[in-house]
Amino acid sequence: MISKTYSPQEIEDKWYQYWIENRFFNSKPNPDKEPYTIVIPPPNVTGVLHMGHMLNNTIQDILVRKARMDGREACWVPGTDHASIATEAKVVAMLKERGINKRDLSRDEFLEYCWEWTHKYGGIILQQLRKLGASCDWDRTRFTMEPDLYDSVIDVFIDLYEKGDIYRGHRMVNWDPQARTTVSDEEVMMKEVHQKLVYIRYDLEDGDGSVTIATTRPETIMADVAICVNPDDVRYQNLIGKKAIIPLIDRAIPIIADEYVEMEFGTGCLKVTPAHDTNDYELGKKHNLPIIDLLAEDGTLNEKAQILVGEDRFVARKKITKMLEASGNLVKVDEYQSNVGHSERTNAVIEPRLSEQWFLKMERLSKPAFENVMDDTIQLIPSKFKNTYRHWMENVRDWNISRQLWWGHRIPAYYLNDGTIIVAKTKREALRKAQLDHQLFALTEEDLRQDDDVLDTWFSSWLWPISVFNGIKEPDNADVNYYYPTNDLVTAPEILFFWVARMIIAGYEYRGQYPFKNVYLTGIVRDKLGRKMSKSLGNSPDPIDLIEQYGADGVRTGMLFSSPAGNDLPFDEKLVEQGRNFCNKIWNAFRLTQGWEVSADIPANNDLAIAWFESKLNQTLVELHDDFAKFRISDALGAVYRLIWNDFCSQYLEMVKPEYQQPIDAGTYRATLDFFDKLMRLTHPFMPFITEEIWQNLAKRGENESICLAPYPQPGAVNSALLEDFDRLIELVTALRNLRNTKNLSPKTALPLAIRTDSSERYEKLADLIQKLANVSEITFVEEQADGMSFLVRSDEFFVDLAGEVDVEAERETLLADLKYTEGFLASVTKKLSNERFVQNAKGDIVEKERQKQADAEAKIVTIREALARLG
Repeated sequence: MISKTYSPQEIEDKWYQYWIENRFFNSKPNPDKEPYTIVIPPPNVTGVLHMGHMLNNTIQDILVRKARMDGREACWVPGTDHASIATEAKVVAMLKERGINKRDLSRDEFLEYCWEWTHKYGGIILQQLRKLGASCDWDRTRFTMEPDLYDSVIDVFIDLYEKGDIYRGHRMVNWDPQARTTVSDEEVMMKEVHQKLVYIRYDLEDGDGSVTIATTRPETIMADVAICVNPDDVRYQNLIGKKAIIPLIDRAIPIIADEYVEMEFGTGCLKVTPAHDTNDYELGKKHNLPIIDLLAEDGTLNEKAQILVGEDRFVARKKITKMLEASGNLVKVDEYQSNVGHSERTNAVIEPRLSEQWFLKMERLSKPAFENVMDDTIQLIPSKFKNTYRHWMENVRDWNISRQLWWGHRIPAYYLNDGTIIVAKTKREALRKAQLDHQLFALTEEDLRQDDDVLDTWFSSWLWPISVFNGIKEPDNADVNYYYPTNDLVTAPEILFFWVARMIIAGYEYRGQYPFKNVYLTGIVRDKLGRKMSKSLGNSPDPIDLIEQYGADGVRTGMLFSSPAGNDLPFDEKLVEQGRNFCNKIWNAFRLTQGWEVSADIPANNDLAIAWFESKLNQTLVELHDDFAKFRISDALGAVYRLIWNDFCSQYLEMVKPEYQQPIDAGTYRATLDFFDKLMRLTHPFMPFITEEIWQNLAKRGENESICLAPYPQPGAVNSALLEDFDRLIELVTALRNLRNTKNLSPKTALPLAIRTDSSERYEKLADLIQKLANVSEITFVEEQADGMSFLVRSDEFFVDLAGEVDVEAERETLLADLKYTEGFLASVTKKLSNERFVQNAKGDIVEKERQKQADAEAKIVTIREALARLG
């Protein structure tokens, strides 16, 4: 018994379990099939499903399901990323709730808590993806900290170090005081913030005047090592070589000159603080200035600050401003808007900081990744992102790959007491290298200290398309040889350089080949105000709640209704509601067909309608295959939606359904079920659950059969002339129904129809359908106009005799009122066009619009007068 209403909650778990039990999503190398491979952008192990994941994974699932139905060996590899910074933050917060401080733990003890947290929460997002219908090969689930993937990362570090591509250096880096680690340039988000521009007076050491500098960071003045002016600035030329006194600490610093200083900016005097500003650092190197670092790793002032030691940098900023005012060194304070770097991971304000870190040279490695995207060997979709990619890659800088964390891939570098670095996979191997390479035979393992830092999380995920198939440790294994390179990557534009470019770099370095052929870049899911959806803003619905309310198929379609590649998705829950309504429409159509009584005794009488829908279906399939080939996933869904809702449900079923309580002929019934079968198969990648439910009910299926393995429909012949005829039919029926609505006529009232046309045979073969769909009592063909209301469909004119069905006098009054209004409108337009000044001075398109209004009004007046004449 088919339920009256579609209930996704009752079928989704049932069919997902069926798919899993029958291992329909599992894949292994098959030499008889062409592989189709996607690796999931690994979500953070700390994560739960959000709207961006929903969009991204829906698109991936559509591509994988389509490939599977096309007969390819489809493999979608799931997994999660260990997310060093995010996970440490979660674990530290968990420990705090238990009254434990990370700094009271050993490294191994802390890592035990990290694994505890990972085992408890790390699989949540993958379980949630099952609710969405994701057809991943779950047996292939990978985690960036599992042994094989861990070893792969360490092996790559050692390999690149031995090639001379990895080095350790003292550089200015981005420091996150909250996470207490460096972050890469790509992990710094610039935000416009409101600040105060503080003007400070520095007295000259010789007592002969003062200079004023402007800064947004008065808390760093204790780290000043010079004041710099432009050598061409006449205001300060006499001060070059003198010294000024830093307020509050009374330390003298030199006044130097450099063209770098902009005379027009601020006061024209620049405080030079090499430890706390990237540009100041370069200036300091140039002038051989000392470096004073007054910030501790947590963003508090250290003993080098001399004052306010231990205070947070922002607290110190306010206090120092008051202290400067009290000392008489505060000149003024202005309000100021500027862009300030924030950590993408913690949202803390980034500090430029001098630090010794590990770096990867990018110049050699990045060349193949740059060239093969620029020449479209690897396609970015949409291609507009090539310019962004070009900009990044042409300005690529060495990658800071070390992070001051414990959770992650520990850098395989060991230090001797004299600072010598030995890079090796284990301490035992490092000892052997030290003994053999440095002749230090008396050395023991106790004499070696491993680097405390871990590698940047992206240093593991850049190997993802290779390492998930164990292609680093076993470069010639069957899986990596069959599945690599993968086919398509679906990801977000904001990690184009973070991850995509780096995967391409790794692919060429370790496989000599690109890691994927196509990169489909999704848009960002935004709310109605255009803001990116996020939990912190509270503007994002819970995806699981949406699935429970609207069903997974409804959510999937709703997400895609307005989401072309690379364009942001303005999310509106009404879209998901529309997706659910689409499910209901399909379900009701299915129930309708299943409720028909079939008779073998009735001759087939729907051949024309069947032929038309066959052509319409084939026409849509041509469009669909083209959309898939060009990654127009949203357009493909739109084509499916229109075919099912408009053409199948609203037109075809109305054409063929029998009269009330009458049977349908067996031929039409078989054709309709065949159409339903094809429609479910072409819809399946978008809406997997409802299509499986209906497909299983359309025929008796075997125990291990599923629509997900059924062949995707291929287009057949398209009868364009027939499609054109039916377009006219549908327009005609729509016009007749609209006429009934405007005249308040019952659909049960049969109306006579006269047609003036040069191709009566076109309508003669459609006569039965016209009469059925529009309730027409008779159809006649005329050479001139006929009695009744008239309207046009394309170039043909139709007349409906409403005598006896409408109030003729009321109709006449309506027409006369319409005529009066239109004549008045025509007069005003004609007057405007008779004004030579208007015609000569107005833009050409405006004048043309007025002439079109004039022509339309004249035509309408003719039509109204003819209608009045027919009324008598």
